Amino acid sequence: MRIVCPWLDDFVTLPDDPETIAREISLRGFEVASVEAGRLPVIDFEITANRPDCLSHIGLAREASAIWNVPLQMPDATMPSPNGGKILEVRLEDAELCPRYCAQVFEVTIGRSPSWLAERLDAAGVRPINNVVDVTNYVMLELGQPMHAFDLEKLAERTLVIRRARAGERLRTLDGIDRTLDTDMLVIADAVRAAAIGGVMGGGDSEISETTKLIALESAYFQPASVRRTSKRLGLKTEASIRFERGADSEAAPAGIARAAALFQAIGAGRPKGPLIDRYPSPRPRSELTLRSARLTRVLGQPIPPADVPKILEPLGFEVAEASAPPDPTWKVIVPTFRVDAAREIDLIEEVGRHFGFDRLPATFPALAEPPRPADPRIAQDRHVRQILRAAGFSEATTFAFIEREAALPFCEPGVEPAAIANPLSEKFAVLRPSLLAGLLDACVHNRRRERRDVRLFETGNRFTSAGEGRAAAFAWCGSAVEAHWSGESRPVDFFDAKGVVEQIGAGFGVEVDCVPVDRPFLVRGRSAEVRVVHNRAMLPLGVAGQLLPDVVEPRGFPRAEEIYIGEIDLDVLGGVGMRDDLRTEPLPRFPSIVRDISILIDEALPAATVRGTIRSAAPETLVAVHEFDRYRGKGVPEGRVSLSVRLTFRAPDRTLTDDEAQRVTEYIVEVLRATHNAERR
Repeated sequence: MRIVCPWLDDFVTLPDDPETIAREISLRGFEVASVEAGRLPVIDFEITANRPDCLSHIGLAREASAIWNVPLQMPDATMPSPNGGKILEVRLEDAELCPRYCAQVFEVTIGRSPSWLAERLDAAGVRPINNVVDVTNYVMLELGQPMHAFDLEKLAERTLVIRRARAGERLRTLDGIDRTLDTDMLVIADAVRAAAIGGVMGGGDSEISETTKLIALESAYFQPASVRRTSKRLGLKTEASIRFERGADSEAAPAGIARAAALFQAIGAGRPKGPLIDRYPSPRPRSELTLRSARLTRVLGQPIPPADVPKILEPLGFEVAEASAPPDPTWKVIVPTFRVDAAREIDLIEEVGRHFGFDRLPATFPALAEPPRPADPRIAQDRHVRQILRAAGFSEATTFAFIEREAALPFCEPGVEPAAIANPLSEKFAVLRPSLLAGLLDACVHNRRRERRDVRLFETGNRFTSAGEGRAAAFAWCGSAVEAHWSGESRPVDFFDAKGVVEQIGAGFGVEVDCVPVDRPFLVRGRSAEVRVVHNRAMLPLGVAGQLLPDVVEPRGFPRAEEIYIGEIDLDVLGGVGMRDDLRTEPLPRFPSIVRDISILIDEALPAATVRGTIRSAAPETLVAVHEFDRYRGKGVPEGRVSLSVRLTFRAPDRTLTDDEAQRVTEYIVEVLRATHNAERR
């Protein structure tokens, strides 16, 4: 809210220094965006959504009167005597969306506004147009009550009907755009067609012009949810909708017209013609709250002098009845209609705390009545995953959960659309991400365009698939696998690097993962795998790892000739099988190990993991490690076969193994491989 200091001075006596005004008001919970000196000093306040009463000069003046303990002088709202009788018909057909509607006819002379009024509007950021429109804007900025003026002669049968829009009804608004309305939108219509969108914007067909002689001035209270829904659906945010959707004052509608009438007379713009029309079928009672001194002390952490409570609340517009007897007095407080945020006792406590001074409250924690609940185990699991990936050389990224549809489609299941946002901020935030990889891919593109070729990024967060919402960890790796060094050549990252990262995550959780070939629409076939984990003798799918398809990365702006390797792990599955509480430490081995190397010829399509599994199933407990160290295909190896070299490490926990024992086990393993996989020892 842009406050013009001389305008504020009309209502309260304030210090001359705008910086002092801004500082003192900001201490009561209003953030100051800027302070500008000049002939008309202005202060920009950031008003939170729960305080629509402060989207006006009188609202901030009320706060200032409580701060400096000075009286608040309300602006002149004397209604001049109207000429003539009733010449406007008003029918309120939807009291649910418009609980109160006021209107009055004025005989006007269109012209320029006086300089003082135009200068104040301009300083507040509103462009002066003509004296009638300027007065409606002036009252909105002064009292916080939006109003709209219709050219009475352009209203069919001189009638205003407050109703819902008809199916397919169209209206050209003041911004010159033809808009199609829905049946749940409120319109202000004449006897034939819609003339304005209630609480949002007027229509162009009934706009006042230089030839206008009679206007119908409306001032109303609209249901906040209806205005917000209409504004969002039409993509139309105005100064009026900003105020109405947060909750206006139901008693301000007639006051706004009275203030406008006083200004019309003061600047010679017009006078009322006919009586005020006020349609208010169900008047709303003012709410009454109870404020307990004991509760006030308990929440704020120190006692507040009982005499200070009325001194704080009454300047803010609250009516405070006599307190009950000490030592713990209780007050009955009537809430003003403009304070739509004050609905509970705690809201009154906040008001007392704000103006008593939060800086005067003790900085102590309340006593704990019970021990805190244990943290969600998922927090520790996510932290552990992040530690593993950072240790692997990755940097953590944070991307949006809302992404554009084109970025999400490659990671959706075939035939499944990503979950759409009902009212997206833009097309770039249209759907919920089905995978964390979409955001990491764009992050890699961002880095690549800034000459960062070697990128390692990871992220943990929620993803939204057809199965619902779930937690995941994902990484993306492009460029070199190792940093360049004078002692050796660098090499590009490959599938086995990505597979190694996934295995590290599994090892960090105390589980062994297995990778099997997979066909996913966003991964390169032959360079991708499904990651699985063994749990209760069943193989659970944990995630995927592999190279992103060039057809996926190129439309996002990544060079087609370069490769990005990724991995994505389901944290809900991983947390269910790993990080158990029964982990135990084992002593370092006391006896030496024996190593045997074997080279075998196997089918080239046979995965090394399958060979490793066969070896482990055939060997006794003395086999403590299996490691492949060479794979050869070429001269001396038959077509369709490869030579796989495996290192076997044997060790017993209670004695030193003999060479004969190790040799017998090795020969047995070779025989099992021959019988199972038709392997030949070289």
